[in-house]
Amino acid sequence: MKIDKKVAGILILILISAAILSVNFFNKPIMVESEASEMEVTVYNQNLGVVKEYRDVFLYQGQNDVFYRGVAANIDPTSVKLKSVNGNIDVLEQNYQYDLVNTEKILQKYVDKNITAYQVYGDRKEEIRGTLLSFSSFSGNQLILRDANGEIKILSSEDLVLPELPEGLITKPTLEWLIESSDAGNNTLELSYMTSGMTWRADYVVVTNANDTKLDLNGWVTVTNNAGTTFKNASLKLVAGDVNRVYAPVPMMENMYDAKTSAGGSQFAEEALFEYHMYDLQRKTTLKDNEQKQISLLESAGVNVEKEYVYDDIKNWWWYGNSYSSEGDKKIDVMLNFKNSKENNLGIPLPAGIIRVFKKDSEGKLQFVGEDSIDHTPRDETLKLFVGQAFDIVGERKQMDFNILPSWYEYAWEVTLRNHKDEDIKVTVIERTGGDWEIVKENYAHIKESNNVIKWAVPVKANNEATLQYTIRYKRL
Repeated sequence: MKIDKKVAGILILILISAAILSVNFFNKPIMVESEASEMEVTVYNQNLGVVKEYRDVFLYQGQNDVFYRGVAANIDPTSVKLKSVNGNIDVLEQNYQYDLVNTEKILQKYVDKNITAYQVYGDRKEEIRGTLLSFSSFSGNQLILRDANGEIKILSSEDLVLPELPEGLITKPTLEWLIESSDAGNNTLELSYMTSGMTWRADYVVVTNANDTKLDLNGWVTVTNNAGTTFKNASLKLVAGDVNRVYAPVPMMENMYDAKTSAGGSQFAEEALFEYHMYDLQRKTTLKDNEQKQISLLESAGVNVEKEYVYDDIKNWWWYGNSYSSEGDKKIDVMLNFKNSKENNLGIPLPAGIIRVFKKDSEGKLQFVGEDSIDHTPRDETLKLFVGQAFDIVGERKQMDFNILPSWYEYAWEVTLRNHKDEDIKVTVIERTGGDWEIVKENYAHIKESNNVIKWAVPVKANNEATLQYTIRYKRL
């Protein structure tokens, strides 16, 4: 039967097209090396980052062997999630290739193969060709070669010529997928994964005014990227909270966000995330590999603060009878207390971190006066910073009497507070106790904070002293 040439040409084109589609362009691997068109990095304060990125790639109908390069070297492959935003794909297999190229690995794969090396003698180089027998990086990168004459040569590996990169070595961490695509065409791939090597912390700087009644608070975050890759032009989010982790990590849940709030002067928008808090940087940034980046978190001025002097024997007590008791001189702790509320020019959940306190001297220069650490602090809670111990205030505690009654033990205590400052002060005296007790005598009214903590506010005049006297009775067991 004779076939028309035009029809034959059409049939040939159809057959060629079908063949190309059936073998996916002769099974040539698809390399995805382009930079992400969009990237989001969420960093947790516990050696964890979650990455989401988008890249465009052409997939053939049927099976595709895709090499996706440039992911974090510390990726958790079990957390990888891949989907096509605008296509229909199934991931049949996944491999994580992390055998990155270096001199030792290259030479290990060239053992028993021919290479060209150069031995340096001053300004002269001698070319040596031969079979590589061994390589040691622990003895000056020595090579052992057998040349064409069978002679053994031991030389340094300063200059080498190798024909090609050995199979199995790669220059960047790579995910390899076997992807089944229902159609041929461009796909926008959405990749998300977890990686170790990322963390962040908060640091704060406080500057108090002349009489320590107001303070300015600046907050900074330090983001550390040791994940093994650079995240360019990324949306950055920071999560504060105690997220539970297990040995085999699981991906974090998405779309559990609450309403957003923001603090004055902040580059971040804060929002609730599950039972934690997230801080969303309102601009793009680049996190380079092996880099620490500092970003301003908040700025708040005119925060009301109370300076409190505290005499607390918790650091120097022993069990005596039914009470915690101590005697002797003790320095007075200095506290700065302020409320994290909107009415107090704050009102943003504060991540855990270190607060450093500064004050201006007589020349108007800032001087460091102490620091303390804080835990994650919700809004409307009060922060109590232990800054240091007062130089000019001393407390002395004495047991003045002890009586055993038919049903009670009774202790009489005296706390003398000496103020060598040129201003009147008030000292909070704390008694830590327990059991069944009652105050039967006192010269200043106490506050029962709990069954274990009793407080007195004792005023002390400038360059003077004051004495707190109280008797506490405990029920006998």
